[in-house]
Order: sequence, then structure tokens, then C-alpha cells
Amino acid sequence: MAQLYFYYSAMNAGKSTSLLQSAYNYKERGMHVELFTAALDNRFGTGLVASRIGLKADAHLFNQGSHLLEQINTLNRKQRIDCVFIDEAQFLTKEQVRQLTFVVDELKIPVLAYGLRTDFAGETFEGSHYLMAWADKLVELKTVCHCGRKANFVVRMDEFGQAVKEGAQVDVGGNDKYVSMCRAHFKKLVWD
Repeated sequence: MAQLYFYYSAMNAGKSTSLLQSAYNYKERGMHVELFTAALDNRFGTGLVASRIGLKADAHLFNQGSHLLEQINTLNRKQRIDCVFIDEAQFLTKEQVRQLTFVVDELKIPVLAYGLRTDFAGETFEGSHYLMAWADKLVELKTVCHCGRKANFVVRMDEFGQAVKEGAQVDVGGNDKYVSMCRAHFKKLVWD
């Protein structure tokens, strides 16, 4: 039975690495997969899911106007898809997450979505919000704070190393801009 999975974490927990490993496992067994990633995050190149450890694979791009159900249905008619993988799933819209439920329930294709749970202010992204609400399975991937506790928040840092407390929700960046922290350290820097 196909299901919608949401693998979530703070940054640097290996979400893209896990996605690429799972996709490889399907391919190794002769199965057909399709990968999608957010068009706005092109840090590692356009149309690529890439991990910091050097793994990468080609992917279809999505943006806020993409109709994922139509796109996946078209691809599925050309060659039966055994699994769909979504990287940077926090950037999905509510409607796109709804469409993914149709991919699972009507097309009977499993969907594995990977993304951040919260932004730099501790608020959920739209895509993450609806994946947390509608996914069949939620899986937390873990990383650690500098203190050794589980990091489940992300702090955006400015060019002076100070925590950013307000601004646009989306500001694409990596280790140069974001630090994963436990709730206690996050609160001290962002909420206090």
C-alpha cells in the first residue's frame, strides 16, 4: 500500500543523503523513481538533489506554481513510477501537499518527502505544516547542537555571527548562514 512519508529535521541531519540512498535502493532493485527538488534552492546546481558529502542525482524542479499531480501522472504514464522522492519539501504549498495525497491514494505511488520542520523563527513552513498534518508516516532525522543535545531548530546568522530574529521566511543558504541548535540554545538566541 502506497503511503506519504515526511522525513523532517533541522539542517545538517542528512536529509538529502537519506533521500539519495533510498532512491538508490529502489533503482538497485530495478525500480523506477522520480526525484523532485525546489527550483529556488540551486546552491548545488539546477535540477539536482545533492548532499554535502558529495552524493547527487538529477531531479525535476518544482516551484509554487507547479502542479505535481499532473506532472507525476504524466511521467507515470510514460513509465510506471515505483516511488516519488521530494527534496526541500518545506517549500511545497498546501495545494501541492494535497496533490501528493492524490499521488499516493489514487495513483498508488509512495511519496517520500524530505524537509525542514521549522524556519529560523521556529515557525513551520507551509509545506512542512501540511506534511505534518497529512502524511501517513512522520520520521524525524536527528542531528546535534554544539552542546551535544538533539538539534531541532535552525538559527539564521547574519554576516557578523548574530542571530537573525526577523525577516523573510525563505533565505536559501547552508552552513554559511544557518546553525542547527537545541531548543534551549535557539530560545536564548532568537526568542530572548
